[in-house]
Amino acid sequence: QVQLVESGGGLVQAGGSLRLSCAASGRTFSSYVMGWFRQAPGKEREFVALISWGRGGSTYYTDSVKGRFTISRDNAKNTVYLQMNSLKPEDTAVYYCAAAGGIHYRPSLYDYWGQGTQVTVSS
Repeated sequence: QVQLVESGGGLVQAGGSLRLSCAASGRTFSSYVMGWFRQAPGKEREFVALISWGRGGSTYYTDSVKGRFTISRDNAKNTVYLQMNSLKPEDTAVYYCAAAGGIHYRPSLYDYWGQGTQVTVSS
């Protein structure tokens, strides 16, 4: 069982930065692939980024955030981060972190979810 709690969302102007954090409970954090997803009003939840197991986990990003967002994890702190730079109004959404047993891009394949944190980017 893994419980996830996101933080770090807020209101920022276009071009600004935010860092999201996701704190996980449980001693098996390092064995999970950790992903970030987002959901804008009226849209489906979409994949943003993921990081695989271990200290030097592989990372994957959706095309729209490549070069602007960076996912990382600190297994000693049971925390995964999403550094978001050069934010755009279209990045506005509720951001969720999630845990899965494998590398997946579909939300339905993730086992555990946080409650979400709102990110609003003004133009």
